Amino acid sequence: LKYIMGITYFDNDYYIQILFGFGNFRKSEIINYKYSTNLLVKKTGTTITGLIFNKGLIFASDTRATNVKVSCDNNCQKIHYLAPNICCMGAGTSADAENIKKILFYQLELQRLSSGRESRILTALTICKNFLYEYKGNISASLIIGGYDIMGPQLFSVHPHGSTYSLPFISMGSGSLSAMSVLENSFKNSLDLNSALILSKESILAGIYNDMGSGNCIDLCIILKDCLIFNRNTWNSVNNSCSLEILKENFKN
Repeated sequence: LKYIMGITYFDNDYYIQILFGFGNFRKSEIINYKYSTNLLVKKTGTTITGLIFNKGLIFASDTRATNVKVSCDNNCQKIHYLAPNICCMGAGTSADAENIKKILFYQLELQRLSSGRESRILTALTICKNFLYEYKGNISASLIIGGYDIMGPQLFSVHPHGSTYSLPFISMGSGSLSAMSVLENSFKNSLDLNSALILSKESILAGIYNDMGSGNCIDLCIILKDCLIFNRNTWNSVNNSCSLEILKENFKN
């Protein structure tokens, strides 16, 4: 008889004996070492954040696209339009994020034309997470999806394996730890627009200054109950002296 290494556990409540076997542990380790060494994992850089304030939600992102140590694009758009009331942001492989955005955009437009009603955030979320789950994490894209529908402002994070979370503030990408530290320190429920803009700016700047893969400018998207406002290159990481008064003039319409 072949001996299988394991741990025997005895449950006093139900008087059952369970064997946790580790016979395949060494086999799995050998397979992982043999095949995983040939896989090339690319390092990507991004800082994206989203937060909910008293009248809607704000998306913010940097504009640098990288390939390992090379900065490929200094003015990359990472905030994507999905519907008149929904936007998303992507971190990870740019091609994967772009194609998922296109799938969501066309599916939501077909749904609006078929039903004659505005798109729901949960509809976009379900389509996205089911698509990612089918590929078991092989699509390297993490998304932040948010919008304003009959349920009010909603914000969700979607991970490459299809898991989702609903939070009042979210950060993703290689600079997400620095951005999250700013959000967790300063976020409050029912923030006004000015405070939310400052917090979004500071969180992205924290990611830019502490992550070599993030940088250049900051894009903003504000989603309100009856409008969606997108502003490219709102701030520059070197000269970020754009006043809130100028922003408020830009966001009046």
